[in-house]
Amino acid sequence: MASFKTYLSESYNELVNKVSWPTWKELQSSAIIVLVSALILSLIVFLMDFIFGVQNMNETSFWKGMLGFIYKLIGA
Repeated sequence: MASFKTYLSESYNELVNKVSWPTWKELQSSAIIVLVSALILSLIVFLMDFIFGVQNMNETSFWKGMLGFIYKLIGA
């Protein structure tokens, strides 16, 4: 039990005294960068899904997207 108390004490000391926490402005800037990156990546994935889905489209099936393409490749 003493080692667990030591662990908690040292962890607290490290978080309070040794960690360099970002300022509010730095945090906002980083959050905006992450948000924009996630939106761009999701748009790229959507476009890939749409393009592959249109290629798989025929008169008997509707657009199935990327999963439809993958299922068709593996024969499921």
